[in-house]
Amino acid sequence: MAKANKTVETQASVDDFLATIKDTAKRKDCSSIIAMIAKETKFEPKMWGPSIVGFGSYHYVYESGREGDAPLVGLASRASSITFYIGSDYAKQAELEAKLGKHKKSGGCLHIGKLEDVDQKTLITIIKNSIAQRKKEHKC
Repeated sequence: MAKANKTVETQASVDDFLATIKDTAKRKDCSSIIAMIAKETKFEPKMWGPSIVGFGSYHYVYESGREGDAPLVGLASRASSITFYIGSDYAKQAELEAKLGKHKKSGGCLHIGKLEDVDQKTLITIIKNSIAQRKKEHKC
């Protein structure tokens, strides 16, 4: 029997989650980013699991048969960074990441230290392009 997915959409409050971020500057950055993504994508922010703020959703099915739902894009406050779950392949990826500013990549994650370290317009373009790619891949 397949294990249930841990990261599922919940009814938890995004504001309550933000209140748990002890670093005031990081909390402010996350709040600003969430508002920016919501405004630009028209997706309502929702909690996925205890620590990921997600926007939109898609259904996936792996070759193994495992399936589930995930946010089109997600955001989490981690100890060393603000992490975006954006996927690893989207339009103009190299060009946009070169213009973004100070960041790190790992798989389908983009990590920034502070919002002021990156170009916000480029960040939103990356997020929108990632959403478009996921919608195309998953036919949603």
